[in-house]
Amino acid sequence: MAARMDVPVIGTDKSPYARAGTWQVSSGYRWQRSDRHFVGSEEQKNRETDSSQVINRIHLLDLSVRYNLSPRSSLTLGLPFLIADRSNPIRDQTRQVIDRSVTQAHGLSDITLSARRWVLAPDSHGNGNVSLGVGLKLPTGDDDHLDVRRTFSNGGIVSTIQPVDQSIQPGDGGFGFTVEGTAFQRLGRLVGYGSGSYLFNPRETNHTSNGGTNPLTQEMSVADQYLVRAGLATSFRAKGSWTLNLGGRLEGVPAEDVIGGSRGFRRPGYAVSIEPGVTYIRGKSAFSLGVPFAVYRNRTRSVADKASGGHGDAAFADYLVIAGYSHAF
Repeated sequence: MAARMDVPVIGTDKSPYARAGTWQVSSGYRWQRSDRHFVGSEEQKNRETDSSQVINRIHLLDLSVRYNLSPRSSLTLGLPFLIADRSNPIRDQTRQVIDRSVTQAHGLSDITLSARRWVLAPDSHGNGNVSLGVGLKLPTGDDDHLDVRRTFSNGGIVSTIQPVDQSIQPGDGGFGFTVEGTAFQRLGRLVGYGSGSYLFNPRETNHTSNGGTNPLTQEMSVADQYLVRAGLATSFRAKGSWTLNLGGRLEGVPAEDVIGGSRGFRRPGYAVSIEPGVTYIRGKSAFSLGVPFAVYRNRTRSVADKASGGHGDAAFADYLVIAGYSHAF
């Protein structure tokens, strides 16, 4: 889900509607490096100055297969794979950074199954429509991936095997379900588009240890997630069909889930980004590239923060790289 572009591909001779009985195979790739620390909307610039920032590098490959039951309805199977590493500072007894510890995780993430349907009849609504969808997220990804973590203890650096940080775990350990919507409307030579999705994770924690003694954060939380996008697109022909889009993007993790409890360790917050993108279509193949760059980041307070009166931090990315390829059969 996170590695898929969702801008309607509509030019002067293109349609977002597919023929009944056809298939589409897609691959999406998302890359990000998160190393800018925020508490609320305030950046902790000292973390970079004293080299104490945490650095996450994430590669997400998302393979999907869609079957079009009709021009109006479709089913999609998503198979995401994650490769990620996290670099943590190692501090001595004086809190000085003396080295870094890198942990890694990789493997199949959480598989999704989803169904979508256009609300209005495609035959008579070529200039605008709305689709609604529901999906199921399966806990197929490892939510307790282990690696060697190096820390400073008793005057020296020691190595222990422990769960990697929540941010690079391949899975979250919970069954979830999604609701999503997409809309488009022709506006002369432009097309307005919007999409949104919300992942409901009813399970409270996955029992993976987060360390520490605080009962509210000893285990990792299974948190909801959301994504909203909107913008304008335009198309033109030049040895194929090109679509250029520019919009806004909001994605994040809430402090409290809609369904179920919100206990456990999580880093709630959200990022607002400006999202330019381009899609190129030739024949039955489509290539897309988007580079959302953040203009506002906010690490909100978790349930544990509110209980203790504190306010934790989180590392955000400056930008994402999201590339995709699809082929229709």
